[in-house]
Amino acid sequence: MENLPVEVIGNILSRLRAARDVVIASATCKKWREASCKHLHTLSFNSNEWPVYHDLTTSRLEIIITQTILQTAGLQSLTIFMDDVEEFAAAPVIAWLMYTRETLRQLYYNVRTVPNVNIIEKCGRQKLEVLALAHNSITGVEPSYQKFPSLKSLSLSFVSISALDLSLLLTACPKLEFLALINPEIAMSDAQTTLELSSTSLKDVYFEAINFDKFILEADCLENLHLKDCTLDDFELVSKGALKSLKIDDVSAIHLDIGENTENLEVVDVSSFTIMWPKFYHMISKSSKLRRLRLWGVVFDDEDEVVDMETISVCFPRLTHLSLSYDLKDVVLHCGLQGSTHLENVVVLELGWTVINDLFSEWVAGFLERCPNLKKLVIYGVVSEAKTHEDCQTLANFTSSIVRLMRKYMYVEVDFEYE
Repeated sequence: MENLPVEVIGNILSRLRAARDVVIASATCKKWREASCKHLHTLSFNSNEWPVYHDLTTSRLEIIITQTILQTAGLQSLTIFMDDVEEFAAAPVIAWLMYTRETLRQLYYNVRTVPNVNIIEKCGRQKLEVLALAHNSITGVEPSYQKFPSLKSLSLSFVSISALDLSLLLTACPKLEFLALINPEIAMSDAQTTLELSSTSLKDVYFEAINFDKFILEADCLENLHLKDCTLDDFELVSKGALKSLKIDDVSAIHLDIGENTENLEVVDVSSFTIMWPKFYHMISKSSKLRRLRLWGVVFDDEDEVVDMETISVCFPRLTHLSLSYDLKDVVLHCGLQGSTHLENVVVLELGWTVINDLFSEWVAGFLERCPNLKKLVIYGVVSEAKTHEDCQTLANFTSSIVRLMRKYMYVEVDFEYE
């Protein structure tokens, strides 16, 4: 060990991340102490990693963090995640940022300060590539001064910011590729009715718990769009057709528009969503490169709407993973399995129910007939705690029918996932 270069020891300590572990390991010998001071580039103060943080007073925490940071030189990644801390004083936080700003490339910070510290102002015009803020306020963004020339990833969770400042912040990040907005408090002016965000560099966005009447996102190069737990009357994506992945999870939206250029879509994952299938299908029907299609727990706006096999096989010839779960009715069974076209490339099939009935086993059999190269079948189901004799009999009949059915498809791996 004594032959290890001090720079290598610094890398080893950086892999530990947790400040407590780094301090303990650096006590090994003088050389390791030197490495922790001169060559440590990653440091994390996370209350989830060491419960003792919860027992310390705020002032004691500030002292520990300050002492540890000031003994380093050249930190590139700093995490300060304190779950139960009410508020830090502004002075030590500013000291931490000013001491590390020249070398810092990644900052993860989620503690409130009194008074509020404008972290955007302290970190602007530096080498920062990743910035994740939570439980903070951002005010008075000035793009001409607070530029982030190297920032590629920005995550704002439970952050208070005005719509104007959010738009200006994106303008100040010319290389931004990933944006996450999680339950933000976005203030709109009296004259504003629409949230408009624009970026020419964005490739990946994640929006969670966002509530707006109208939201327009202009991102020419966007490849991944993920909406979760959002309430939006009108969501519109303006792009140049680079979108590869679309995920919608528990979203309420009256109007959803991802544009006409969907030729590059490879993944469509929709769950817990009321869907107008003809309109939604029209949006994705040109996606001949689609490899994964998941419609899970969807509710069709029209009771007679159905996702039929013929449509899927013709429009999505490269499909390898197919996942479907919605309430089965006679019309679904008969219309959904119409036609004789096979899904030649599907190797993984996931089928599920919310309320099981006798149609489900027929539905499974129909899909197996049309997926000649299937390798894996996963069946998902919901089993309630209170079951009548009829419920038990239905589940028993389904189990027996699946056992008989799978004797014909011995080469297919079968898994059951019940909740």
